[in-house]
Amino acid sequence: MKEKICIVVLLLLTLSAFSQQEFTRADTLRGSITPERAWFDVTYYDLKVTVNPSEKTIEGSNTISYKILEPNEVMQIDLQAPMKIDKIIQDEKEISFTSEGNAHFLKLQKKQHKGNEEKITIYFSGKPIVARRPPWDGGFTWTKDSNGKDFIATSNEGIGSSVWWPLKDHPSDEPDNGITISVTAPKDLMDVSNGRLKKVIENANTKTWVWQVVNPINAYGVDINIGDYVHWSEKYEGEKGTLDMDYYVLRENEAKGKEQFKQAPMMMKAFEHWFGPYPFYEDGYKLIEAPYLGMEHQSSVTYGNKFENGYLGRDLSETGWGLKFDFIIIHESGHEWFANSITNKDVADMWIHEGFTNYSENLYLDYYFGKKASSEYVIGTRKKIMNQSPIIGQYNVDNSGSGDMYYKGGNMLHMIRQLIEDDEKWRQILRGLNKEFYHQTVTTKQIEDYISKKSGIDLSEFFDQYLRTVMVPKLQYSIDGKNLKFRYVDIVKNFDMPLIALINGKEEWIYPTSEWKTKTLSSPILNFQIKEDFYVNSEEIK
Repeated sequence: MKEKICIVVLLLLTLSAFSQQEFTRADTLRGSITPERAWFDVTYYDLKVTVNPSEKTIEGSNTISYKILEPNEVMQIDLQAPMKIDKIIQDEKEISFTSEGNAHFLKLQKKQHKGNEEKITIYFSGKPIVARRPPWDGGFTWTKDSNGKDFIATSNEGIGSSVWWPLKDHPSDEPDNGITISVTAPKDLMDVSNGRLKKVIENANTKTWVWQVVNPINAYGVDINIGDYVHWSEKYEGEKGTLDMDYYVLRENEAKGKEQFKQAPMMMKAFEHWFGPYPFYEDGYKLIEAPYLGMEHQSSVTYGNKFENGYLGRDLSETGWGLKFDFIIIHESGHEWFANSITNKDVADMWIHEGFTNYSENLYLDYYFGKKASSEYVIGTRKKIMNQSPIIGQYNVDNSGSGDMYYKGGNMLHMIRQLIEDDEKWRQILRGLNKEFYHQTVTTKQIEDYISKKSGIDLSEFFDQYLRTVMVPKLQYSIDGKNLKFRYVDIVKNFDMPLIALINGKEEWIYPTSEWKTKTLSSPILNFQIKEDFYVNSEEIK
């Protein structure tokens, strides 16, 4: 009875954590598929931006190509204050609109016929929000390099791309055919954005850098990086042929960059092994120095880890293994597979991005340093799990859930590998995910169902336990001579994850449930512990 009361209390605490957070109409407009969003599918963005460093302002236009799924006369477009919409044009006619906070409702004059493809151009300008703590608290970063030249970048994963440009700012709708990004900047600087450089236009006092992405792209992955860059490149012979890998660092950091960025092709080799082909061969891969720690901008990974291994020189696992690689190169590039190719439909499922990519650090170590290193690393990060709220957030209100999606997510995936007991099968599941959901937006259920089906293990309760509660399963056990008695507490209904236990130094599988079980061995049990690869607590009952 005591254990049942504890479980009820923990569940009530979980529900309380959710109920304490109140969501607003603005959260719903941002986080849900409103009727004004549901009727059209974005197929292409043509984004033009002029950046004015002296005033810290931008101005430009975005032409949205879209396919009509159902007739409607009102379109929701998102742009956050203090940025403003100057005018909207469709078929050379100006469109009126009303605004509710950061959501703007365009009153279309032209009849929208199902199946047709149309375009609309939105002109915008303003002084975008300055990022206070990029990349977590996003916006524009305006700074200078050591030579006094402007060094500017965007980062807006959490706050949203609409912090600086107008679009359909919801992760479920990526432009199917990509985006053209034309950035006008001071003549002595270079802009680096997503995709491939198509041309550079010489203006009187500026240059316009035109980049093109031909693959679907998540909105928060669209970026601007302006600086006094030097550039070099290499060809990588990968699983889909020759991949262009391009590197950009500030002029002052060229030597450091050329040394540190040698890890990029090493990353590519490891991740193609585990996850399958790099998802954006057509758009290439770029690693770009930025004036903040870094982020996973699609085909345009940004970097600010001071050209040293670890996370700003620190080992997040405290095992020593975290200093064997540059955290930002490995982690942010891992997002090309999980976040950029496989993207969550709703940010409540952000663990799909961060859990798998946290786990990619572990797999990088496995590839180059072995299974023991990878295991020690992921177990070492476990101490950072807080268990204050569930990994999965609330849907339709732009709520991404707990930061435990990183370390708890990585440990959860590490446990699945143990349960499968077949590393090649696990590798094929990871590769299969990237084939099955290539360039798609997905839900947690799709990922759960795929892993359960391909592993041959029903992981329903496993995922419920680790994604949807803050409870850590606890194995209670008692030892009486040759007899081991055990059961789980602090679990969801029907949770029955097998465990590897070390009994007298020998690995033995045990199969706990919520009911007491007994395992009898051939000799007295002198010592017992759960193998550390399993994220569970234990308690000996005397």
